[in-house]
Amino acid sequence: MMNFSRSITALAIACGLTSSTFAQLKPASLVNDRPEIDIPAEIAVLQSMSRVVKHVARDAKPCVVHLEARKTETKRGRSEEFDEAGSGAIVVIDGRHYVVTNRHVVFGAKESQVTIRLSDARELHPLKIVSDPSTDVAIMEIRGEDLQAAQLGDSDLVDIGDFVLAIGSPFGLSHSVTFGIISAKGRRDLTLGEERIELQDFFQTDAAINPGNSGGPLLNLSGEVIGLNTAIASSSGGSEGIGFAIPINMVMLVARQLAAVGKLQRSYLGVSLDPDFGPETASRLGVRRPRGALVKKVTPNSPASEAHLQRDDLIQMFNGVEIEDDDHLVNQVGLTPIGQEVAVVLLREGKQYQTTLTVTARP
Repeated sequence: MMNFSRSITALAIACGLTSSTFAQLKPASLVNDRPEIDIPAEIAVLQSMSRVVKHVARDAKPCVVHLEARKTETKRGRSEEFDEAGSGAIVVIDGRHYVVTNRHVVFGAKESQVTIRLSDARELHPLKIVSDPSTDVAIMEIRGEDLQAAQLGDSDLVDIGDFVLAIGSPFGLSHSVTFGIISAKGRRDLTLGEERIELQDFFQTDAAINPGNSGGPLLNLSGEVIGLNTAIASSSGGSEGIGFAIPINMVMLVARQLAAVGKLQRSYLGVSLDPDFGPETASRLGVRRPRGALVKKVTPNSPASEAHLQRDDLIQMFNGVEIEDDDHLVNQVGLTPIGQEVAVVLLREGKQYQTTLTVTARP
């Protein structure tokens, strides 16, 4: 083990300190047995943070609901009924109140089999349930007096390190609040349950999320919903500090279409992408890193074909968004309004080009 005093001496000589100057220098641990800490100031900081968390949790509570869905499962020719618990948040779409939640919480249950419990203990049944399997988003229309809708944030402004609160019903314990940060953004290509969620762009958070939290809101410190808690990565089935939430901008884009037309109308580009695009191919194309989506094939008579895209084009930007990988492009295209004209920036044979195309309905 290194001698601490000898190390300090060597450091002082290296920095050009004289012996008389060095004599005045001592490690903090040698000056005081216990370093002085302004305890009242430290407590004040913690209390200030606690007040913010309490304020957000209190104000958000009326817009968060507890869900119970009665489902039937058939195993080995025998039908068994079971309850699945989850959470949701009240929102307003075109003047009507809906609960947004995860599809997997309510899928398989009829409206009469879903109980929505409000924070004031009132119980409602949804008038209508509409869901989308490609994003795991569901909406349920509700009616009642004094319904409080959640305040929605802009999930595009969320960054890694932002403090967040998750509110839900873990293990049936309704309106439980946990606290953490955004650990990562843009988590895609996750395997979540038996059904693959095709359009993925998750936030990762270390705010504790457990069974029953699904569909509940993830809030920022302004009390705005910035995500919908959806899943966890766990070897035990409980929270291990890795939870995933769908960004609220994506949730509401889907929710508004579900409310208006009853389904998500996904747009179509007409290309097959290379999922194995890596450093070797990037070097061959003359780029330093494998960032973007590499075209393997263009479908005839598609928007991509009409815009003259071709094999080995590297799509770098789509509709003003810098493309990270093939999954990112799939998300951007799928959630673009049908019929919208978008700009595409691509790299071809070492040169960058820009073109425009109009996305169409997915065949």
